[in-house]
Amino acid sequence: MLENVRIVLVNTTHPGNIGGVARAMKNMGLSDLCLVKPKLFPHADAEARASGAGDILTQARVVESLEDALADCHLVVGTSARSRTIPWPLVNPRELAAIVAPLPEATRVAIVFGREDRGLTNDELQRCHQHVHIPVDEQFSSLNLAAAVQVISYELRMAKVFGADDVKPRWGTEWDVELAENRELELLFGHLEQTLTEIEFLDPQKPRNLMPRLRRLILRAVPDKVEVNVLRGMLTAVQKRSRR
Repeated sequence: MLENVRIVLVNTTHPGNIGGVARAMKNMGLSDLCLVKPKLFPHADAEARASGAGDILTQARVVESLEDALADCHLVVGTSARSRTIPWPLVNPRELAAIVAPLPEATRVAIVFGREDRGLTNDELQRCHQHVHIPVDEQFSSLNLAAAVQVISYELRMAKVFGADDVKPRWGTEWDVELAENRELELLFGHLEQTLTEIEFLDPQKPRNLMPRLRRLILRAVPDKVEVNVLRGMLTAVQKRSRR
């Protein structure tokens, strides 16, 4: 399980925080680190803070966009420190570990952490199947990036080593098809938005949160590859009909 968990850091400002994250990951047996447009990397401060986890930094992948970081992932979880206008499925780190633990070994899971000063944007969070929130003390809720990674990776390791409480298969049975990758889901959402615009169900000038709500609906189901293909086939049929 842990080998297929990717830690994604978005626009990290301080290179020391990247090093601290690498150390936290290695402590808990995680190794897949992806950096989305970090301000400074590589950097001596990152190496110093890694303190023995330099191999995590060496093999870290640096990409230009969150889309690139998530393209091959089947389950994406975004860290969120506050409530949102449109509620999204929200779990704590222990609940997240219980979700991840029974997934098939080939399932690639991404956990996305935002900027030190403002976290993830709404658009970035809407790319995620679920959000995870660390229930810190409300009187002092500021949590260092490396500490947040440590908390979540600790729960994942505990679930792997000792088993998660009340772990059951996510769908009540072993699934027969691989989950859709993030790139496939994004193609579906683009296709859906295009189709709804063509049939005048969606007004681009007055979208009224339609696409975020449809994203939430589909991501909540965690669709597999066949289901995504079926949905896209239906959209293609609708487009052909509407263009006649």
